[in-house]
Amino acid sequence: MARRDLLTDSERHALFNVPAAREDLARHYMLSSRDLAMVAVRRGDTNRIGFAVQLALMRHPGFGFTLEGGAPDHLVAFMGEQIDVSASAFDTYAVRPATASVHAREVGDALGLRGPTNADLPLLIEAGAKAAWSTDRGLPIVVGIMEALRVSGITLPSPSVIERAGIAGRARARQRTYEALLASLPAERLAKLDATLVVDPKTSLTPLAWLREIATAPTPDNVRGLLDRLACVRDIGLPVTIGDAIHADRLRQFVREGRASSAQLIGRYTPSRRRATLAAMILDLESRLTDAALDMADRIIGGSFTRGNNKQKRSYAETTRDVGRIMRLFDQTVAALAEAQESGTEGFAAVDAAVGWDKLLRARGQARRIADLTEENPLVRAADQWSRLRKFAPLLLEAIDFKAGRGSASTIAALNTLREMGAGERMFENVR
Repeated sequence: MARRDLLTDSERHALFNVPAAREDLARHYMLSSRDLAMVAVRRGDTNRIGFAVQLALMRHPGFGFTLEGGAPDHLVAFMGEQIDVSASAFDTYAVRPATASVHAREVGDALGLRGPTNADLPLLIEAGAKAAWSTDRGLPIVVGIMEALRVSGITLPSPSVIERAGIAGRARARQRTYEALLASLPAERLAKLDATLVVDPKTSLTPLAWLREIATAPTPDNVRGLLDRLACVRDIGLPVTIGDAIHADRLRQFVREGRASSAQLIGRYTPSRRRATLAAMILDLESRLTDAALDMADRIIGGSFTRGNNKQKRSYAETTRDVGRIMRLFDQTVAALAEAQESGTEGFAAVDAAVGWDKLLRARGQARRIADLTEENPLVRAADQWSRLRKFAPLLLEAIDFKAGRGSASTIAALNTLREMGAGERMFENVR
C-alpha cells in the first residue's frame, strides 16, 4: 500500500530536525544554570557532553537521543561550547549504550517526561482531531499533536507515528463535522439533498448541475432563472443556522470541494460526506443566487435609466433644427416689437406683419414640447422600460426579504406595499 503523507518534506524538516542557524540553536538549546549544574556532576567530558546533548534533544524536537539517530555535529559543537568540552568527546559516547540509557531516564525525570507507549495512541489521534476541526492541512494538525504530547509530559514518538495519528485524527474530525452539520436535519431534508444528484430524464441533468448554472447576462429571463433556482434551493429547507455547528473554515472547505467536484463524483462519497458536502453547497448557493439575482436586477434597472437618458438625449438632439427656427422667430418678434415701440405703431400689427401671428401660434406648441423635454425627470423615460421590469420584478419582491437601516425606512415601506399588492402585479396592470 502506498504511503500516505500528512506533511511535505520541508514541513517535516522544520518540525523534526535540529535547526542549523545560530540564532535558532540559541533559542532552543541554551542551557540554564540548573541545566549546567546537572551536566557538571557527570564524570568525564564524554558523559558531560552526552548528557547535555540528550537534554537538548529531549526538549527539541522532543524525541530524545537514540544511538541509531545520533546527533547533528552542529548541535554537539554548540552544546560543547556552553560546557567548555570539545565536540570530539561525543564520538565515544555512542559506544556506551548503557550509559546513554541511564542518562535518557535521568533527563526525562529532570524534565518531567516519559517515553511514549501504544496506550498513548488515542491521545495522539484525539489531539489530531481537535487540531483538524477547522483544517485539513497537515502542519497545524501535527503541531497540535506535538503540543498535546508536551503538555502531557510525553516525549515524541517517531515522525511516522505522529503523521499516521494525524491522518487518523483528520478523518475523525471530518466525520465529526459531517455529523454536526447534519445533526438537526430530519429524514425528509436529507432525502431532498440526495435527490439533487438524481438525473432528470427530461434534461439529462441532475438538479445540482442545473442549480450551479448561474447566468451572468443581465436579462429578465435570466433573473427569473436565478429566482427559480433560488426557490428550488429554499424548497430543500435547510436552516441557515446549521452552518454554525461547524468551523467556518471547514464549511468553506466543503463548498470549495463541492464546486470542484462533479455531481457524479459527489455521488460516490460516503453518505455522511455526500450529504454534508451537498448541505454546504446548498447554503452557499442560496447566498450566491440571492446576490446574483439582486445584482442582475440592479444592472437591468440601471440600464433602464441609461437607455431612458440616452433616448431623452436623442430626442433633444432631434429638436436642434426646431430650436434654431423657434429662436429666430423669437428674435424677429422682439425686433418687430422694438421697432413698433420706436415708431409708435401698434405692437400686434407690427409682429403680425413682420413675423406672422399664425406662424407664432404654430411654434408655440413646439416650444412647449422642447421646454418639457429639457425639464423631463429621468424616471419618465425609465418607466418606458416597465415591460422588461414586469417580467421579473413581482417574483423578485416575493423572493427577497429586504432589510435596511432607519434612513431607508420609506423605501422598505414602499417595497412592502408592492409585495402586499401581489408583488406589484396590480401596479403594473394600472400602468398598462
